[in-house]
Amino acid sequence: MNENPELAKSTPKKQNAGMEALDWLYCIVVAVSVMIFLCAFVIRPISVQGSSMEQTLKENELVMINKLAKSFHYGDIVVLRKESFMTAPIIKRVIATEGQTIDIDFQEGVVYIDGAPLDEPYVNALTLDPEDFTEAVTVPEGCVFVMGDNRNRSTDSRSARLGCVDERYIIGKVLFRFSPLNKFGRVA
Repeated sequence: MNENPELAKSTPKKQNAGMEALDWLYCIVVAVSVMIFLCAFVIRPISVQGSSMEQTLKENELVMINKLAKSFHYGDIVVLRKESFMTAPIIKRVIATEGQTIDIDFQEGVVYIDGAPLDEPYVNALTLDPEDFTEAVTVPEGCVFVMGDNRNRSTDSRSARLGCVDERYIIGKVLFRFSPLNKFGRVA
């Protein structure tokens, strides 16, 4: 048996290179599959549109939302879509949840929940624009009352067009901001 020694040496190297390429391809396919699954069922990036959440969130910033969130509390920032209000998703802050009564003193710019004034360090300005809000509202079961942080530039639950939002319209809860990178992190 007369074998070419150079050919015998190169064959294992070619096999190893082929196996390494298959390993990399497998890793890439798994990573892409996991990302597709996560984006389809668990998380979703959303771009902020408009100025209603300033100073907390500004236009064109990107946030990641948790699509699995099912309970919402005061202070949560949520993304919702109500086709009869607006076709694009909107971002607002939960101010009151089911059973709570919200009232707003537009002369003083203060929001009250169950008679107690809210401490709202996140608002851009006092709440002076009533939109369609004329009297105290008790939030119905399975709903939330949402408002933008830029109160006088936000169309929110004060508007009869949106009103109290059925929780089924909520796409998810904001987890963190990931763009711009200098603001990467949790949103309060």
